[in-house]
Amino acid sequence: MVLLDELKSELASYVPEIKELSDVLNIENAKIELEELRNKAAEPGFWDDLENSQKILQRTKSIENKIAALEGLSTDLDDLITLTELSIEEGDESEAESIAESLEEFKKKLENQKLATLLTGEYDSSNAIITFHAGAGGTEAQDWAEMLYRMYNRWAENHDFKITLLDYLDGDEAGLKSASMMVEGENAYGFLKSESGVHRLVRVSPFDSSGRRHTSFAAIEIMPEIDDNIEVEIRPEEIKMDVYRASGAGGQHINKTSSAVRITHIPTGIVTACQTQRSQFQNKEYALKMLKSKLIEIKEREHLEKISDIKGVQKEIAWGAQIRSYVFMPYTMVKDHRTNFETGNINAVMDGDLDGFINAYLKELSHGNIEGK
Repeated sequence: MVLLDELKSELASYVPEIKELSDVLNIENAKIELEELRNKAAEPGFWDDLENSQKILQRTKSIENKIAALEGLSTDLDDLITLTELSIEEGDESEAESIAESLEEFKKKLENQKLATLLTGEYDSSNAIITFHAGAGGTEAQDWAEMLYRMYNRWAENHDFKITLLDYLDGDEAGLKSASMMVEGENAYGFLKSESGVHRLVRVSPFDSSGRRHTSFAAIEIMPEIDDNIEVEIRPEEIKMDVYRASGAGGQHINKTSSAVRITHIPTGIVTACQTQRSQFQNKEYALKMLKSKLIEIKEREHLEKISDIKGVQKEIAWGAQIRSYVFMPYTMVKDHRTNFETGNINAVMDGDLDGFINAYLKELSHGNIEGK
């Protein structure tokens, strides 16, 4: 019975934590706002202003998700406490192991909810656009870029985010030269913004017949998907649009006609591309959306007054100080150089286990120890 008593004591300690989290998230006021939004949605003529109605529905969904997550945690805790108390009363320890496992799952969910309270940036709740660029080094670097592409796909899948491939340019022999994808879900950008930067790989190259150790680089760019109602001034004469035949890893989603679109923003040199949509118009729409997101992201990060203050992106594409190193040889370790968080389980990381790195970044960011976006 000792284990059950210990579990009961630990479970009880989380009751005030749930109450504190509810206060931090302002759940009571959120419920009042939710009722007001639902009343607005029920008013006659609600759909007359489509733009405003969509904003209201997005806000409604966001609040519903926040309330549901907190209430789900509270229910899970109550159920575990009840089950533990019943087991103690009946003198039955058979459920102790199951309760302990459920407690660990609860603690993970609670930690994630606490981290969500740190996401206070203007675009943190937005969808995220991830762009991959292979660094110098040919096939080795292109293979590394594809490994990162797979890693972030697995991370997104593990968190039930929707993934949409936007652009994919195959490597010369293996891997990829560049790719872009949209990650859709609550707080996708808030969690993924920590991943933007240069990622360094150290391993024995499978492409080197001499079995030598190689160091490769790839860059990851993370942008928030910008809401259509946010105005970004891009004059027609400032962009150059190229149309080409789509190719790459899109499979059946790739339109083999010349519908792929590449847009170059002449003042800054920023290039965005999309090839996975059904028509040239849709590809152009996504490429423009990516361009707007990139301009906004640079403006916010560089603390600029206006979009026009962006002079170029040379600093963005330079292979310099890496944010994280992935070492396969002579030992296994992944280390983030901003937070010093590290793990020896490199296989788990490459399978999308990035939460430790993301959590460490958000905590450091909240303490003002690193500069975020």
